[in-house]
Amino acid sequence: MTVSGEIMMYIFVAGVAANGVWRLGGALLSSGISDDGAVITWVRAVSTALVAALISRIVLFPPGALADVDSTIRITAFGLGIVAFFLTRRNLGLGILAGAAALLAGHFLQL
Repeated sequence: MTVSGEIMMYIFVAGVAANGVWRLGGALLSSGISDDGAVITWVRAVSTALVAALISRIVLFPPGALADVDSTIRITAFGLGIVAFFLTRRNLGLGILAGAAALLAGHFLQL
């Protein structure tokens, strides 16, 4: 079943409109909140904990094709990514790149 371009445009506009309302509301409501206030500090801590938990879950209990990679390789690649992150003065892109390269290298050398 194919979807015509006109229908796709309506879906796109509806998606943008639905998200745009909430983004605008968030921007308007957050204009009076201090960056170092207690609420923002709490939100930042909770969001960081959620991201850390999600990454840990993916590394330890991987979904899909990542489950085919040995756990030692996954954990080592994760560790190398963290080391690269700190060695490159907290450059997130290079940390991710190093971890991904280590994961791919470990997987292909394992085969």
